[in-house]
Amino acid sequence: TTEMANREEAEIQMSELDLLSSMFPYEEEFAVTDQVALAELKHYVENGSAEVPSSKVQFILNVKAEVPNASMVEFSMACALPFKYPTVLPEITVRSLLLSRSQQILLNADLKTYLMQNFSGEPCMLSAREWVKDHAAAYIDKDLSSSSMTASDATQSQVTMFTRLWIYSHHIYNKQKRKNIIDWAKELSLSGFCMPGKPGVVCVEGLQSSCEEFWSRIRRLTWKRILIRHREDVSLEGGGHAEIQKQRKFSTLEEKCFDAHGARGNHMDLGQLYNFLEEKGCADIFQMYFGVEGR
Repeated sequence: TTEMANREEAEIQMSELDLLSSMFPYEEEFAVTDQVALAELKHYVENGSAEVPSSKVQFILNVKAEVPNASMVEFSMACALPFKYPTVLPEITVRSLLLSRSQQILLNADLKTYLMQNFSGEPCMLSAREWVKDHAAAYIDKDLSSSSMTASDATQSQVTMFTRLWIYSHHIYNKQKRKNIIDWAKELSLSGFCMPGKPGVVCVEGLQSSCEEFWSRIRRLTWKRILIRHREDVSLEGGGHAEIQKQRKFSTLEEKCFDAHGARGNHMDLGQLYNFLEEKGCADIFQMYFGVEGR
């Protein structure tokens, strides 16, 4: 079941993070930058009934590599483990003061290709670190200006990700929050829908970076409880506008009110929500939100 797969992935992540912290005990080599996410993951692994963590564990791995003409250069790997890792690849950005922007883009694209070809579905943080240690220095002297490889080509060769986030909130009543949800989605070219009331449901879809920006803004507001209930990522080969439009299940982002009832007119008719999701080809999400088969 998804639940079992989730637990297994979370356990693998936890044991890999434990391994990293025992191999690199010093803060300057390995540092977790999101302690809350780590605590959530730990709680989820140790506690059978715990909620699925709402954010990714993020950390920095610093690697020193030898450069032929200089002594040592430090490369910093900013890493995030998506909740489905190791079923999906980790998100890694390698940086160094000595890399130009185009060298950095090329280095990151090559690292990603290496991981895609060798580690689908397996933990790979140590291998990624090894690869950076062995290969990163070579990118510092790469002269990309003369070759046909310009920065924009390198960016194009990176795979574009389309993401759909299903966000669950204890309730959404506040007018300002409802306005923010719609305005931000518009600003970030995201489509989807928002169902206010109790519980509150928000779905946004579009470019991965835009979805993540949306989530980071939303979660900064004050909530009784808010989390990402489910996340879908699709890699798009071309990554052009048409490819993105093809993936969308919603045309714009609008607020959906389904025959509210209840004292404050705030309990939505979940049967209508189910029919709406079914129309959009997302009926399986209903069960993830409410733990019951829709009807």
